[in-house]
Amino acid sequence: MDMVRIHEQAYDALDLPNSSSAALARRAGAFFAEAIIPIEETHRTARESKVQHSQLTSLLLHHAVDLAGSNRRLQEEITQRKSAEEALRKSEQHYSQLLQRSRHMQEQLRLLSRQLLLAQEEERKKISRELHDVIAQALTSINTRLATLGKAAALGTKGLEQNIARTQRLIERSVNIVHRFARELRPTVLDDLGLIPALHTFMKNYREQTGIRVSLSAFAAVEQVKEDQRTVLFRVAQEALTNVARHAQASQAEVKIQKLDGALCMRIKDNGKGFLQEHVLHGRKKNRLGLLGMRERLEMVKGTFTVQSAPGKGTTVLAQIPLSAVRLSKKL
Repeated sequence: MDMVRIHEQAYDALDLPNSSSAALARRAGAFFAEAIIPIEETHRTARESKVQHSQLTSLLLHHAVDLAGSNRRLQEEITQRKSAEEALRKSEQHYSQLLQRSRHMQEQLRLLSRQLLLAQEEERKKISRELHDVIAQALTSINTRLATLGKAAALGTKGLEQNIARTQRLIERSVNIVHRFARELRPTVLDDLGLIPALHTFMKNYREQTGIRVSLSAFAAVEQVKEDQRTVLFRVAQEALTNVARHAQASQAEVKIQKLDGALCMRIKDNGKGFLQEHVLHGRKKNRLGLLGMRERLEMVKGTFTVQSAPGKGTTVLAQIPLSAVRLSKKL
């Protein structure tokens, strides 16, 4: 168009006659027609190229949007997969820990079973020895004295009363031994009178046999606990005090039963030498039997068992039964 204006200005500047001007105009028109045609074709091609470029750009933008969406979805999938892998890893660790704890508990159970069998065999051996050495001998002596009494009665009454008195003493001794066996196997006072009298009776005999001073404090409502839970508390106290006599080298101990923090609590504390808990609780020593036995008894009634000890600081055994698990004849 600039070129057209330039030629138009040049044409206007020419002062030509009308005939010459018309011919020149026709020639100029033909010239410009021939000159503009390739320009128009080039311009049309450029416009078409621009349209194609615009379409291509739009298509590329559309593909870019689709690609961005695909990348976003892929990123989300990668994140989800990483989360799933992390959850799987944690789950594997959790199950590995559970498996390890299960194996440890199985090992504890096997150890406890073996030790219970050994303890049962030792107890049977002890009862057998007592029956053979004490009861059998006492009965043999009674039989011998009865035979002597028969002979004395045939000869006369001299010395008969003295022999009868000796025989009665042997019989009384045998009866006392049988009663002692029965108390050790199952104290009748626990069934007849309750937990507190049974503990008092046990502690009285305990002081006489060991020389260890032991005290008891308890609230009376504990007697409303059902029989199985009273039995568990008695056996735990019995086993804990037996361990004190065997291992603690203590001079005194105390047993306290109270209602504390929503639970029925029994605490047995001594002033003995104490021990390293890790060595006893995780070792394979025979003295673990008492601790495992107390724990098993308490778990049977939905209770918990803990022990605290350190060298030179004594030992505290704590047995707890949640009040929600305590079965009472009346409300505590």
